[in-house]
Amino acid sequence: MTDELGRRRTRHAVVVGGSLAGLLAARVLSEHAEKVTVVERDRVPEGPDARPGTPQSRHVHVLLPSGQQALDALLPGFMSELRELGAPRVGMPEDMVQWQNGRWFSRHPASVHLFTGPRAQLEWLVRRRVLADPRIRFVEGTETVGLLGDASRVRGVLVRERGAGKERESRSLAADLVVDASGRGTHAPDWLAAIGAEAPHEETIDTGLGYATRVYRAAEDPGMDALGFNIVPNPEQVYGGVALPLGDGRHLVTLSGLRGDLPPTDEEGFEAFAAKLPHPVLSEWIARATPESSVHGFRRTANVRRRYDRPGRRPAGFLATGDALCAFNPIYGQGMAVAAMSAVALGAALADPRRTPTTRAVQKALLDASKQAWDISAGADRKMPGATGTAITRRAVDAPVGWYLSRVQQRSAGGRLVGAAFRSVLTLSAPMTALFAPPVARAVLFGPVPESPAEPPMRRSRG
Repeated sequence: MTDELGRRRTRHAVVVGGSLAGLLAARVLSEHAEKVTVVERDRVPEGPDARPGTPQSRHVHVLLPSGQQALDALLPGFMSELRELGAPRVGMPEDMVQWQNGRWFSRHPASVHLFTGPRAQLEWLVRRRVLADPRIRFVEGTETVGLLGDASRVRGVLVRERGAGKERESRSLAADLVVDASGRGTHAPDWLAAIGAEAPHEETIDTGLGYATRVYRAAEDPGMDALGFNIVPNPEQVYGGVALPLGDGRHLVTLSGLRGDLPPTDEEGFEAFAAKLPHPVLSEWIARATPESSVHGFRRTANVRRRYDRPGRRPAGFLATGDALCAFNPIYGQGMAVAAMSAVALGAALADPRRTPTTRAVQKALLDASKQAWDISAGADRKMPGATGTAITRRAVDAPVGWYLSRVQQRSAGGRLVGAAFRSVLTLSAPMTALFAPPVARAVLFGPVPESPAEPPMRRSRG
């Protein structure tokens, strides 16, 4: 790393947070620093169990194809290892009963595949692979409480043993580079202010969405060959429901609603809420299934983007990544993929022979890695009733783009060409321009709306 990130090889890099984003950032930094220290406030389990600091791990997670590709680039052979652990591979639209915008999707052969196993399992495998590198040290049970340095340059972090209380003195951990991967609840804006620097502007969009999740074991159903369900909310129909396989015969079922009408976390209320979905197919599946956990709720679902890339009085040697930089409404399933894609972008920016990897340039590369996911999540949430935040203002271009995208969605349910293009963009596997490729644009602008199932397609399409 050179210039603002050090004229000589970086001696020590500190990553705040042992999340997926933090671990993958450490993996990349180990190629550019003599040593990397990951400071994690939790004490992590030895096996594939959830960390206490990741309450969202109890809920549905998917690993998009873009994230799969990024993880294999960072940790060769990773996806094969994940598959060997039993993580389910779900083809879209072939393996799902999906309803969106008033239409059931034809279960044509899959154009993309998702992995839907437990988040804790995936994070454990990443942690095991990353921490096998002797250049990376993992300090657990320790919280970061501030930054060392001043408004011109960060020179490390202040840490203390977790649970020690404010009366316990913190200690200094010197570093040439600090990367904040502490997640959605980051305190970095306060840390920056404390050393005389300027906090980033925050863009927010909050629909008030909340969800609740329970584990079920499905009843045998010879009339159904789907692996799960996906009822997608929209501005006219705000209730959502998804059931995805965990890989051991069980499914995670997540129900969602907006502020003022959120899914309850008691058994009776949870099952009653499922009846609010626009079709009873998932509610009926739940009624036949066997519950295997209590109900867990989650409410922190706002989209938040911190604009460290914009001019301001901010120090060299400090970067943010993962949810500490850009957090999405989890309903879109983008977080794990963006964490991996951001690590790839970090590595590319640091190794780019064409330009100096300054703090601002590298931070911009990290933000760019999350841009498409933000455009999808924030763009959809702006339209939801009751959305609030600093970034809900619509631009002049939004009307014609929205008109075109509505035609895309109408043709995605039954159309293979448009559906495949739409899924490639939603899964971050292709840029938004894929929706405007000539064959797709002709089908969207001039083609009829393809026929789609009138009822839930419980079996795959033939032909």
